Amino acid sequence: MPRHVAIIMDGNGRWARKRGLPRVVGHRAGMEAIRRILEALRGLDVGYLTLYAFSTENWKRPRAEVDFLMELPGQFMEREMATMMKNNIRLHMLGQLEGLPVHTQQAVAEGIEKTKNNTGLNLAFALNYGSRDELIRVAAMICAQARAGQLSPEDVSQDLFASYLLTANIPDPDLVVRTSGEQRLSNFMLWQVAYSELYFTKTLWPDFSARELYQAIGQYQARQRRFGGV
Repeated sequence: MPRHVAIIMDGNGRWARKRGLPRVVGHRAGMEAIRRILEALRGLDVGYLTLYAFSTENWKRPRAEVDFLMELPGQFMEREMATMMKNNIRLHMLGQLEGLPVHTQQAVAEGIEKTKNNTGLNLAFALNYGSRDELIRVAAMICAQARAGQLSPEDVSQDLFASYLLTANIPDPDLVVRTSGEQRLSNFMLWQVAYSELYFTKTLWPDFSARELYQAIGQYQARQRRFGGV
């Protein structure tokens, strides 16, 4: 069983367009898919689920769509908090919180605070997240410490570098799922997924089901992970 599953939730807009609906309806349907997947993971020995919700590049989208997306974290917390508490889910965020609207920051911070003592599934939303931005920030922090005499070049290792990442307390993903038929990472966890198993499906995110999640996990279990070995 993968310890950490990460999902690039893609296809909300196309799902809506196929039905002649506004893109925001697709994003709302995407929230229902999150609920289904959380329910599907109950009883499975998966400790971490990371969902790529909003990238640093998504700010380029139309203003009305971005504004709607910034409302979704608050709506999710309002609708799902009781279920998260009942199911012992702990919330995390990966990304630059300070770059989000104040109301979005507050919703995320409240969710993290309310669930901080839960000990079940760790649910992380990658929100205002971009892996290249994350790596540049880590490099800048290491350079600053080296300039201050707190680090020498010999101190820099993979473990040290990883300790500065936003995922420092989260294991690397074992399985990365991307929906909608696209087969790329789109600036998602470029360091962390170095040896992750990748699963691509043409299913649009709002249609992604528990059955397909189990299929992805089944494929993962059938693969032999060598981590560079023979």
